[in-house]
Amino acid sequence: MTEVSVSRAPLLAAGRRQQMWGALWFLPLMIFSLIFLFLPSIGLFAGSVAGRHGPTLTYYADLFQAQYLDAYKVSIELSAATAVIGALAGLLLAWAVVGGGLPRVLRPLTLTFSGVASNFAGIPLAFAFTSTLGPVGLVTLFLKSLHLNLYAAGFSLFGFWGLVVTYLYFQIPLMVLLIVPALDHLHTWREAAMNLGATPLQFWRYVALPILRLPMLGALMLLFGNSFGAYATAYALTSGMINLVPILIGQELSGNVVFSPNLADAMAVGMVLIMVAIFVVYIVANRRSVRWQA
Repeated sequence: MTEVSVSRAPLLAAGRRQQMWGALWFLPLMIFSLIFLFLPSIGLFAGSVAGRHGPTLTYYADLFQAQYLDAYKVSIELSAATAVIGALAGLLLAWAVVGGGLPRVLRPLTLTFSGVASNFAGIPLAFAFTSTLGPVGLVTLFLKSLHLNLYAAGFSLFGFWGLVVTYLYFQIPLMVLLIVPALDHLHTWREAAMNLGATPLQFWRYVALPILRLPMLGALMLLFGNSFGAYATAYALTSGMINLVPILIGQELSGNVVFSPNLADAMAVGMVLIMVAIFVVYIVANRRSVRWQA
């Protein structure tokens, strides 16, 4: 027993050193998360309950007013619409360039464009869509020449569906970047299923969709959060006239109409709680997926 314990001692010491080096490499991420994630979150919560005479829940009670409830409703609907549409369109586009039989040169071009477009937002994006789909935009005037009047048909770039179309410009490319790595691994499964006599429909129903369920859910969560927290694009495009939570937070902090940073903190905490609830759903789905794979 002594010889065995002595022989294993160097291995244990090497394992401890490796763990220490691993923790040391992880330290910058911990510091970054502490400074830019945990401390701001704690500051938001502290500000949301800070009253003139001590802690208060008044600002949270204010969130149940019709204006703020409607803002959360519109923000969730906008984020859900852009996440679902962006995920489906991005999945189809990603599958077309990965396994759809298109020329191979289209894959690097699509991924490069997706990397650029997924970060193109804010005032430049709002200006680009105003010049394209605005009342006197290039596409609008071209369709008018074909006797197709978008605005006469009820479409408006500065309303809800106009924001959906604008957000899809960066949501679809982001989905492509997120789902391409997952689709790359389907080729082996596809060949195995075909060799066993599975039809394409059976492959997608019984193999591909269960495998892609977790990556799709994670991508949906990221797309939802990406849209839920967007501020500059919506504000520049609608001049703050649409009732979204980020726009209301900006109004409370800027003091153009009212000035209540504590109420803005409470609204931000509400957004954090919504994202936490979505993340809990992802964790539960992840556990079920691990059980299925096991």
